[in-house]
Amino acid sequence: MSHFVRRFRGRALVAGTAFALMAGLFAGLGPQASFASSHREAPLTSADPQIDGTDLYAFRSPDRPGTVTLISNWIPFEEPAGGPNFYSWAAGVRYDINIDNNGDAVPDVIYRWVFQNHYRSNSTFLYNTGQVTSLNDPNLNFYQTYKLIEIDNGTKKVQIRNGISAPSDVGVGSMPNYERDLYEPAANFSFENGQARSFAGQADDPFFLDLRIFDLLYGGNLSEVGDDTLQGFNVNSLALRVPIDDVQQAGSDNPVIGIWTTAERRTARVQDSQGSQSLHGPFVQVSRLGNPLVNEVVIPVGQKDKFNASDPTNDGQFLPFVQDPEVPHVVNALYGLPIPDTDPNTPGVQRSDLISVFLTGLSGLNQIPNGVPSEMLRLNLSTPVCNPGSCSSYSRLGVIGGDNQGFPNGRRLGDDVVDIALRVVEGQLAGHPNSLSDGVNTDSRGFEGTFPYVEEPVHGSETSPH
Repeated sequence: MSHFVRRFRGRALVAGTAFALMAGLFAGLGPQASFASSHREAPLTSADPQIDGTDLYAFRSPDRPGTVTLISNWIPFEEPAGGPNFYSWAAGVRYDINIDNNGDAVPDVIYRWVFQNHYRSNSTFLYNTGQVTSLNDPNLNFYQTYKLIEIDNGTKKVQIRNGISAPSDVGVGSMPNYERDLYEPAANFSFENGQARSFAGQADDPFFLDLRIFDLLYGGNLSEVGDDTLQGFNVNSLALRVPIDDVQQAGSDNPVIGIWTTAERRTARVQDSQGSQSLHGPFVQVSRLGNPLVNEVVIPVGQKDKFNASDPTNDGQFLPFVQDPEVPHVVNALYGLPIPDTDPNTPGVQRSDLISVFLTGLSGLNQIPNGVPSEMLRLNLSTPVCNPGSCSSYSRLGVIGGDNQGFPNGRRLGDDVVDIALRVVEGQLAGHPNSLSDGVNTDSRGFEGTFPYVEEPVHGSETSPH
């Protein structure tokens, strides 16, 4: 599902409104923002979780500012004790991180992970047959290897040929030292003479929000806020750290890149009467994610699967949904807040503020001059790194909080994109400053200070995912 809305608090827009719960709702902020995230966002991907991209993150690496880190998460709502098969990558699928560095909405650099399944024994139902103390432990009955391919302007190079994905964390009985033996640094694989790193495996879901937004926007009376719905659930994560020069356009002074993830499957899967499955035909794109929550709450249900199959160069077809999004109308119906408008000649439509966020980038920050309007996460690689505790301007609200290193200039793990999304969609950039929030400001487990930066998964010995 999409990770969407946070702490709904504030002062009512209209004096005397019945919604006293909104005390302090409209307090001034600053410019620029975007949306949140995508769990179970479309009919087809919700039925095919292995290719359901949940979140995309892009930021200059906090401990190595000369590099950029890209994190692509998949398979939503992994219950830690979800055996016996637990959570695997889809074998043969192309999991891509796409990078446009010249503004034409076409990928110039692609990093592609392709996974292969391995069973040490087919005569047991067990994921592991004893304690597992290394990625190569014979007690790990099922494991996955991957090939990492870099495609630079059409030229393919295999950077990692036999990487191993960190397995699902079955529990402390099966994997007593999971973080040391199977996660960090065991599942980190380097390439380019050690300058670049790749990680694939299970991780704690870093996104944080109260998903009860879908219960009539927090119960219809703002009574359902402040609970991190994703706490205790895991995802499968792909993390990549590469030198900035590898993704920036060569010979150009343009520091902005656009990033989006895609998954591609063969067009046909055939299962025979013996339970065997074979894949046939060309590859077709079945999942796509740039700015989170776009497909979740901006694109209507009849267009969601089409969006997942589309390319950024064709995003003009979705412009009407950005110009007049549904969310402000729902908020207006439930809570009486006005529907923001940036064009007085066409009331209720033409949200130029959202067009800059979703399709063009923000002028003076992460916009490529004369770039093709397209939906993707944009990052200015020249913006100085700003981390909690080491930067006075750091804000979980990113750009609207005065911190240009944060969302929507890329996205850090700790950026509170739900609060940002709520405030912007309700007119933060269109003359309606506000402090809308879902009451969840951070991930309870935090994040790592070194690659892959995501936290190790919640282990299967936990009695509850939440």
